Amino acid sequence: MSHSHPAIVVSVQPGFQTLTLNRPGKRNALDDAMYAALTAALIAGEADPQVRVHVLLGQAGVFSAGNDLAAFATADWTLGVTQPVITFLRCIAGLQKPLLAGVDGLCVGIGTTLLLHCDYVVASTRSVLRAPFVDLGLVPEAASSLLAPRLMGMARAFELLCLGGTFDAVQAAQCGLVNELTEAEQVTSRICTVAATLAAKPQTALLLSRRLLRGDPADVLARIDSEAQLFAQQLQSDEARAAFARFLNKRPAQP
Repeated sequence: MSHSHPAIVVSVQPGFQTLTLNRPGKRNALDDAMYAALTAALIAGEADPQVRVHVLLGQAGVFSAGNDLAAFATADWTLGVTQPVITFLRCIAGLQKPLLAGVDGLCVGIGTTLLLHCDYVVASTRSVLRAPFVDLGLVPEAASSLLAPRLMGMARAFELLCLGGTFDAVQAAQCGLVNELTEAEQVTSRICTVAATLAAKPQTALLLSRRLLRGDPADVLARIDSEAQLFAQQLQSDEARAAFARFLNKRPAQP
């Protein structure tokens, strides 16, 4: 069983579903339509007894370049962060079934921060992860300001989210963003093997164990909302407008 969306390809296999970002011309940059399609697929998978695990995938050489900044720059941010974004973030924070990701190559912005919500991540050795929110005059999102310090400590979280440092695959594994590394051509097969292994386990025990590990999502949901307010506020700021203009015009940032 499978169905598709122009920018999101969803395939339901025995025990798990794969959600593949399919916008190579934009390096899998996410827009509202993609967020809505991802949310719909995750909700459908949560309700489908055949789906016991969710798997996120990208293209060869690029997982995601993050948000579509061209779309962000023309949006009406007086209404706050667009609803599809928040709906997607709250959806992944509230999932009951395991969420896995297979990452190859470029992984920027929300491409990186959504990994904080994943239970298992396989990445290629050529992967690079960045979260350059401050460089764009913005603040972290997806509850990363809460989850990253929990996972990797304050120093590494500051390096990722404030300095905007680039983490190679080894660094990402060392700080816990990635569970295992493999060659690029093996990422998809390896993460699907992990998904199948999880899907074969006693499901009630698996879901209860995951819930115990993750705890009450209330603080994560609250942080998503508080970050979103500041994110929307910053998007309307002069410094964000200037940073977006530099990015969209491919001009180097000034001190």
